[in-house]
Amino acid sequence: MSRAVGRDGCGPFGGVAGSVPVSSELPPGHPLRSAGVAQSSLIRAARGDQGDDVPVWFMRQAGRSLPEYKALRAGGPMLDACFDTDMITEITMQPVRRHGVDAAILFSDIVVPLRAAQVDVTIQAGVGPVTGAPVRDAAGVAAIGELGDTSGIEAAITRLTGELGDTPLIGFCGAPFTLASYLVEGGPSREHPLTKAMMWGQPEVWARLMERVADLCGEFLRRQVLAGASAVQVFDSWAGTLSRPDYERHVRPHTQRVLSHIADLPVPRIHFGVGTGELLGAMALPDVDVVGVDFRVELSDGISRIGPDHSVQGNLDPAALLAPADVARARMAHIIGQGSAARGHIVNLGHGVLPDTDAEAITDLVGWIHENGPALRREGRRRAEGDVEGDSAPEPASGKVVP
Repeated sequence: MSRAVGRDGCGPFGGVAGSVPVSSELPPGHPLRSAGVAQSSLIRAARGDQGDDVPVWFMRQAGRSLPEYKALRAGGPMLDACFDTDMITEITMQPVRRHGVDAAILFSDIVVPLRAAQVDVTIQAGVGPVTGAPVRDAAGVAAIGELGDTSGIEAAITRLTGELGDTPLIGFCGAPFTLASYLVEGGPSREHPLTKAMMWGQPEVWARLMERVADLCGEFLRRQVLAGASAVQVFDSWAGTLSRPDYERHVRPHTQRVLSHIADLPVPRIHFGVGTGELLGAMALPDVDVVGVDFRVELSDGISRIGPDHSVQGNLDPAALLAPADVARARMAHIIGQGSAARGHIVNLGHGVLPDTDAEAITDLVGWIHENGPALRREGRRRAEGDVEGDSAPEPASGKVVP
């Protein structure tokens, strides 16, 4: 697929910073064709045209910690909910209504494309994704089907874009390495021994497996964008277990293959991986606009590793939301200040919301960010440009000095 426009320092969806893309393969009525979504704080930050805005959303904001989510999902299988139009719509909207975040993230799961391809995969409570028939040879790879019916998901996306108005919807998929690992190991693994053994010992089988999974994920992303998603995130749970040489040789080309499926669609792309501090430079692909930074990395270090051509996302430790509010605010103020050195910064966690997080703590922090973020951003930018002396912290709108 060919690109609609070149990067020119503005991301793969092109155009000058702050403008609606000048060339677009998006369907009529797509949210990014409207000025409200195209000029939203999140989309502008992804483009590198941030100004003083501080957009914020949280990974795993849809579900987990919300009492209304727990009540709705009680007793129902997770993957069934991920194909149910009404469930997807309601669960995706819940954190937007409650917290006032600047983006919605589609309620789904990284193994949804596998289920849609008729792979025998379930999500076991307390365990995670488990496959009925692990894939460990060429025959197993050949048995993986094509991406099947996702019409319920697409219908939910279309409905969501109507409810969200000017708030962008982020679609997402798992990265090929993570899905391949679940297929090879048969479930979650800390060391991924069988996965690495295939990668090193059966490189041809590994390449076919990764190509197959990448095409499933890429087609799934494409369907989400055409249905109305205004940005996408590729989420790699397990890439942090790899060395940089192994990542660059055996994994990165297949993540690029995922993104090639939406190369003609001018939407921002976010790339995030858990424990990937040593891989950030390699993850900053030309086809990516935003690189997410894990909470284990100081954001300023992450920005240096990623480079000036990408925006960043992150990276509060999710555990900070379990600490007193002033602790979470102080840590967030530090992150916002450091994020000012990037071409654009989307505030998020450095992983997902923890299940035991008090939903009110999230609401409180989002409100605090919206109130105090612009002043912190301006101060951070002045510091990054060398216009501020000393170590005094800015005084946010709340009147309390943030250390």
